[in-house]
Amino acid sequence: MYPPELVKPMREDLTQVGFTELHTTDDVRAAMEKKGTTLVVVNSVCGCAAANARPGAKIALRNEKTPDNLYTVFAGVDREATDLARGFMVPFPPSSPSMALFKDGELVHMLERHHIEGRPAEMIADNLVDAFNEFC
Repeated sequence: MYPPELVKPMREDLTQVGFTELHTTDDVRAAMEKKGTTLVVVNSVCGCAAANARPGAKIALRNEKTPDNLYTVFAGVDREATDLARGFMVPFPPSSPSMALFKDGELVHMLERHHIEGRPAEMIADNLVDAFNEFC
């Protein structure tokens, strides 16, 4: 478990652009029942989350088409919520950071850590934009 003061700016990096945090399993269940398109970002304290994942997600939201719902869980902090969110991402193994796009509760696009780590934020944004244009 990470101290709240350590993860606060990492959480705010996404909540300031419209993401809602999912802290509990009830939060995750309610979010996944929403109709429309839903982007779930599994946030992390790692460097690739800071340098690549969060900036890539924020850049992608400049696109004309964006998901109806934006959510985030924090790996290593909100453990139960993160585990349940990852359950909706099966058959992909747990990884953080990661990003999953759902349409009416069905997983339609996934970015795992190996798609994020070592890639510039703009490349991650392009990947998400392609998914947004196809599914949103």
